[in-house]
Amino acid sequence: MKLTLRVWRQKNVDADGTMSTYEVDGISPDMSFLEMLDTLNEELILKGEDPVAFDHDCREGICGACSLVINGDAHGPERTTTCQLHMRSFKDGDTIDVEPWRASAFPVIKDLVVDRSAFDRIIQAGGYITAPTGAAPEAHATPVPKPDADFSFEHAECIGCGACVAACPNGAAMLFTSAKINHLNVLPQGAPERETRVLDMVEQMDEEGFGGCTLAGECATACPKGIPLMSITSMNKEWLRAARKVKR
Repeated sequence: MKLTLRVWRQKNVDADGTMSTYEVDGISPDMSFLEMLDTLNEELILKGEDPVAFDHDCREGICGACSLVINGDAHGPERTTTCQLHMRSFKDGDTIDVEPWRASAFPVIKDLVVDRSAFDRIIQAGGYITAPTGAAPEAHATPVPKPDADFSFEHAECIGCGACVAACPNGAAMLFTSAKINHLNVLPQGAPERETRVLDMVEQMDEEGFGGCTLAGECATACPKGIPLMSITSMNKEWLRAARKVKR
């Protein structure tokens, strides 16, 4: 396959960025999108040019690092992570635009790499439990109703990639925050901090400068792990319940 790539290049957070055009040839349909970018970078290095900076880690669709906007879609045309997107999703001769996440809370560090530490600070605000657990308990020592377990596991699948923010027309982080709150709040271990968790995490989310949610639904559509839009509704209920109970 021969492709034309239009890639966002930006030297640092303070520099102006621009789209640069590159031609790549000999791309196998079985390559992942990141392997295709590796091929481009090999050619740039051989020419003595600066390779394109992009984020990646596991390349197995688990870590959430490989976050790119491809032809205007977060993670590209398939509902998967960028590292699991294969070049067979494109046609020979295609022109492909590759950009970083676009959100004020995710400033560009270089080229396609953005700073997503805002997510880390939301987690630090309450996305954990402090109840001492000691040694590993027996599997059935703490009964959890199956609907609650299923609900928790569904939300625990969030990998924190930020596709929800990138896809949202408002740049909101409600789907990410709701997933991190919901997967702990329904479990017995998360009960002691149930109220403070939702209040603190939502407050931190607002402080990070993410946009407001208007339930456009683009976040759930772009999520590679299928976190449902109803997750936001569940978090809102948790917040209202906690706000009535906890006085600050």
